[in-house]
Amino acid sequence: MGQYGAENVQTCTKRGTVHLIGAGSGDPELLTLKAWRVMHRAEVVLYDSLVSEDILDMCATTAEKIFVGKRRANHALPQESINELLVKHALAGKIVVRLKGGDPFIFGRGGEELQEVVRHGIHFESIPGITAASAAASRAGIPLTHRDYAQSVKFVTACKKNGAPNNDYSELMDSSQTVVFYMGLHRLHEMTQGLIASGRDSETPFAIISHASMPTQQVLIGTLSDIADQQAEAKLPTPALLIMGDVVALYHEFAGYNLGTMGKGEFVDVDKVISSNDLMPNLESIA
Repeated sequence: MGQYGAENVQTCTKRGTVHLIGAGSGDPELLTLKAWRVMHRAEVVLYDSLVSEDILDMCATTAEKIFVGKRRANHALPQESINELLVKHALAGKIVVRLKGGDPFIFGRGGEELQEVVRHGIHFESIPGITAASAAASRAGIPLTHRDYAQSVKFVTACKKNGAPNNDYSELMDSSQTVVFYMGLHRLHEMTQGLIASGRDSETPFAIISHASMPTQQVLIGTLSDIADQQAEAKLPTPALLIMGDVVALYHEFAGYNLGTMGKGEFVDVDKVISSNDLMPNLESIA
């Protein structure tokens, strides 16, 4: 208890709460109304590097905002320190918002953070966000499931705990399943060669989607055998999702009509939406 400050427990008769919020893929229009309502009441906000500035600006202006972002080999704070901050501010009676990119329960360590919170008797609320796989596939026009192509979808992390590579390729051989790789762009060549060596058809359609759902989104389409070479030339930036499976072939069928891939999708000024007379009464009624 001492590491969180015993004085917080002694001087504060009311414990705060922790609200674990998925900020989605970066497009503020994809944030849920429930998330916005809670963010508007936040007193402390711990946010990650994948939370866009537009979404961060939707938090209460009076909230203390603390950056705790983690990117590959570059962590602002270790996970243990993030856990400590959540507990410390909640024990001080604050409304604490933990703002994470995507969905906190899909490769977001949300479960680990809540384990620490409940160990200290703190109540929490978990608010889902649109995970990057859904946002990337939807915006690009790649259905993750389709009755004629894929009857299931699997989300896979390219790295295990402590950065160890995930080489369990034998579990990814089903051609009727779509596979989405998170955090795999830096291992693309190694992964594609490992999949082929394990028996996956080298002509399996493969996509890289960078900056999912944002105006800067880029899509690269190839096959398991050539996507690494394409990426070596194209150099799409992170964050990026990798999608493997026959559904990727539908990208070309849809691309000529998909406003998202044509760069003609509308991105609305969120400040104007939130302040509109039509929306505000509805938001206030659920506050």
